[in-house]
Amino acid sequence: MIVDLLTFDPGFHAASPTAYADEVIRLISDSWESGADLTVLPEFTWMGLEPLIKDETKQRDVHAVISDLFWQTLLPRISSRLVTEEKAVVMGTVPFEEAASGLIHNRAPILVNGKLLHQDKLHLTPWERAFSPGKTLHLWHFHGFKIAVIICLDIEIPEISSCLRGQEVDLIICPSATETILGVERVDRCASARAVELGCHVVVTHLTGKAHSELIDENIGRLAHYAPSQASFRKAPRWTETDVFDHGVHQLRIELDTKPLEIMRRMTVETNPSHLGKESAGQFSIFQIES
Repeated sequence: MIVDLLTFDPGFHAASPTAYADEVIRLISDSWESGADLTVLPEFTWMGLEPLIKDETKQRDVHAVISDLFWQTLLPRISSRLVTEEKAVVMGTVPFEEAASGLIHNRAPILVNGKLLHQDKLHLTPWERAFSPGKTLHLWHFHGFKIAVIICLDIEIPEISSCLRGQEVDLIICPSATETILGVERVDRCASARAVELGCHVVVTHLTGKAHSELIDENIGRLAHYAPSQASFRKAPRWTETDVFDHGVHQLRIELDTKPLEIMRRMTVETNPSHLGKESAGQFSIFQIES
């Protein structure tokens, strides 16, 4: 499976929300036409719509307006242009307002063979006050890979990794948005740890550039791929990190194969934390030593 990881700069000039969506569609289409099977965009890709809807946000919350705009108006256009068999895209994230509760989630729209899936962010940063956390981590299949999308801060939460133990997930996709090198390092260093402890590939895409949006006013990041540090991966690059970018669209293309994962999972005499599985979780106690 060929995977294209893209940074995205939401500060580019677009004459309208439709023009903004068309530029995202162009990037995805170009990726697919050049050979990618799966394309990944960063967290908050669609918050760049904010400057284009200023008049509408005087009476309503900006996240609710973007939710309506994307899911009701732009997504049908996007889906109709990207209905392609054997192709998939994680379109970054965008606010999603629940009709019944009014709660807003930071949601990743995912198109797989023309079918719409999604993943909500489960843990929120202090500045994501407008959002409510999601409740479910979804697993899905594409080109023989079992895949999970884990959004930004969620990759830093070990309890999520613990929940995935024993699931034999093959690929974790992490769309992210960070404004400092420290955020980039936290996400990427934890992504590398997930690859080791779960025995899977992990890829990261960061947002870049400046936008007229309080949530994503400044962004830096890079593209990264991490593989397990096991014998079946000895002859292949086990981690690839690009330079850190502060603007523009950049691409990292990687090719993934399920065979090294299958070999690794059969090698039960090799030291491998992913072999411990679910049954090993919680088999110890922590005692407080009184002084």
